[in-house]
Amino acid sequence: MSLLTNHSPSFDSDSSINKPGEAEIYLTKRDGQKELLDIERLLAAIQAHCYGLDHVDAKMIAEKVSRGLYNGVSTVEIDNLLIQSSAMFIADEPQYSKLAARLLNTLVRDEVKKHGINSFSDSIAYGHQVGILSDSVLSFVEQHGDVLNQAIQSSQSDLFEYFGLRTVYDRYLLKDPEKRTVFETPQYFFMRVACGLSKQPEEAIEFYQLISSFEYMPSTPTLFNSATQRSQMSSCYLLDSPEDSLESIYDKYKDVALLSKFAGGIGLAYHRVRSQGSLIRGTNGRSNGIIPFLKTLDSSVSAVNQGGKRKGAACIYLESWHADILDFLQLRENTGDESRRTHNLNIANWIPDLFMKRVENDELWSLFDPSIVPHFTDLYGDEFDQAYREAENQGLAKKQIKARELYASMMKCLAQTGNGWMTFKDSSNLKCNQVGSNKDNVVHLSNLCTEIIEVTSNKETAVCNLGSINLSRYVENGDINYKQLAENVRLALKYLDRVIDINFYPIHQAEDSNNRWRPVGLGLMGLQDAFFKLDIPFDSPRAREVSRKVQEEIYYNALKASCELAAELGPHSSFAETRAAKGDLQFDLWGVSPSQPERWESLRSEIKKHGLRNSLMIAIAPTATIASICGSYECIEPQLSNLFKRETLSGEFLQVNTYLVAKLKELGIWNESVKQQIKLAEGSIQGIEGIPQEVKDVFRTAWEVPMRSLIDMAADRGAFIDQSQSLNLFIESPTIGKLSSMYNYTWKKGLKTSYYLRSRAATKINKTTIASSASAVACSLENPETCEACQ
Repeated sequence: MSLLTNHSPSFDSDSSINKPGEAEIYLTKRDGQKELLDIERLLAAIQAHCYGLDHVDAKMIAEKVSRGLYNGVSTVEIDNLLIQSSAMFIADEPQYSKLAARLLNTLVRDEVKKHGINSFSDSIAYGHQVGILSDSVLSFVEQHGDVLNQAIQSSQSDLFEYFGLRTVYDRYLLKDPEKRTVFETPQYFFMRVACGLSKQPEEAIEFYQLISSFEYMPSTPTLFNSATQRSQMSSCYLLDSPEDSLESIYDKYKDVALLSKFAGGIGLAYHRVRSQGSLIRGTNGRSNGIIPFLKTLDSSVSAVNQGGKRKGAACIYLESWHADILDFLQLRENTGDESRRTHNLNIANWIPDLFMKRVENDELWSLFDPSIVPHFTDLYGDEFDQAYREAENQGLAKKQIKARELYASMMKCLAQTGNGWMTFKDSSNLKCNQVGSNKDNVVHLSNLCTEIIEVTSNKETAVCNLGSINLSRYVENGDINYKQLAENVRLALKYLDRVIDINFYPIHQAEDSNNRWRPVGLGLMGLQDAFFKLDIPFDSPRAREVSRKVQEEIYYNALKASCELAAELGPHSSFAETRAAKGDLQFDLWGVSPSQPERWESLRSEIKKHGLRNSLMIAIAPTATIASICGSYECIEPQLSNLFKRETLSGEFLQVNTYLVAKLKELGIWNESVKQQIKLAEGSIQGIEGIPQEVKDVFRTAWEVPMRSLIDMAADRGAFIDQSQSLNLFIESPTIGKLSSMYNYTWKKGLKTSYYLRSRAATKINKTTIASSASAVACSLENPETCEACQ
């Protein structure tokens, strides 16, 4: 057995856990041979992984495992029992996470060695032999194998917590297609990703050190596919609305399927497709509208599941003036006609400012058939407002309803399903660098997770590749290490840009667009970790200042790196069309003054001189999986709970906030009673006596932090985010009134997009009809300061 055979007893006989008269147990080794189980050897194997873990009881784990053994048990079963038994204690003592991770890492190393692999270069040769890795990476590693092998730092794997390493093992490490066993260790995995993006061994080593340190992590498609035969490393694809023809609609189905096949998340607009009842002149019939087409797309997205690695995923965007908008908002409901429901598609509202103004003023809103007003889709700002009013005056509207009635339907959709995301057309266009001097450059939608803002057309499918800075690794001596942050942002930007040239593009419209604009999305995760380490509440003035300053530093250094790349390699081909070419940077478009204006003016001069290699650089994505790998909290979000469940292929495990446990230990109040109270309170500590109020303030959950503070922080960051941010909002018991004020405030703060509405009692909204909730909308909009959601 791997864990037994690698370690011999290193303790005296008094520590033995053998019991008098107990039956002898024989284990079955991997080669089929029988061997007497040595309990002391088992204990020694566990102890060898317990260095630095003062609160771990190796003897207890050995006893627990030994009680579950039977005669003939396999070494594989014992390995997994040791790991699972350790993981079971994480909720009581977070240090067991390290023990479980170390045990799993040993198992992985032994599994790799059984393929005859003893070095990084061996793993690359094996991966090429079984048809997974590319010729180019094999050649690169064969040429530089010695230096790359020596650069591997096995000790970096000790940074993993159990659930992060479990995720890597279950989903990311490459497996032999026939044997289904892994042939790369976690450190070989990181080096393989780095080699796939490098031209020289020095580059591979610097990028390997960056990601293996968890200071930055590329997105899942890059981790999945770097150095493989099909190196599709981009995360997001944005497709413009199909034209109003059957051929165009079905062409989009094909594009979505091809993009989904290689791990791309999809955003797709549907603004141009005619509404229900519209005349079809070719057949003299009437259209069934967009819903049946979306039902077909729903099935297609479900069928193409990225080779089993993860489900296909898409979000459909529709403008608020489209005559099918009310049917669109019902797509995710769990009741009603199943032929008009799409359970695999996410939906989002693409909202012009004019609509929000009419909601505020309690005015009528007109709905149109896009076949009558095809120009609406490509207009924004004042030009859209003028065209919209002209169409109303000409009597072209198909229907008129109260704006607040439609807005209430949007709020109901959010409360019931979390879907129907609120994204704002005018802010997205008026603050997008790509939307410059060329009037054909228009943003028509965002992506699957609402953080990407790029222009699209039927000739260009927008693309973005992502990666995130892990802020939890930058806290030193009570502050953020901004020097380290600046260096790593520039390094990360370089390799995000590199993806554009290496990437495999499933459709040519994506390749054309990406080469023209060269956009990337450098994001952020671990903001909550940083606040815990700094010992500050999420909504404190200092937290707000740290959040803003960090984002300004990231934007500044990303621009600087892109300008340096432009000086070396040339700017992206459409630079002259952008707002940056005229000297306007993102904070200018928000009307915000940055700190240290003299350095910004110097950078602005450099940009005018050399241009930018990338039209867009900053986007904060959700980071769910890569944050789990790094053991940090997701993107920019507050924690959901101090107690949460982790699901792996080997089972479900509870985990307690490690920062909270450390703080309570420091105060001498981490005990069984407190543990049970946290569990009974579903992860909240606000009602637990004996915990100081200042600790309660720091460790509030998302349900206990005012949403106004999240929106304000997002707006502060927004001035330094040239794309957007996946902003989830949290309401424990949503009502139409609370939501209406919250999203009205989001719009007024100038945010481009929002993401999921997270709630604990979403079904309660079903008891409120749209008609009865209209007054609540009016009340909350007229008295926003009294809204519970914002306080």
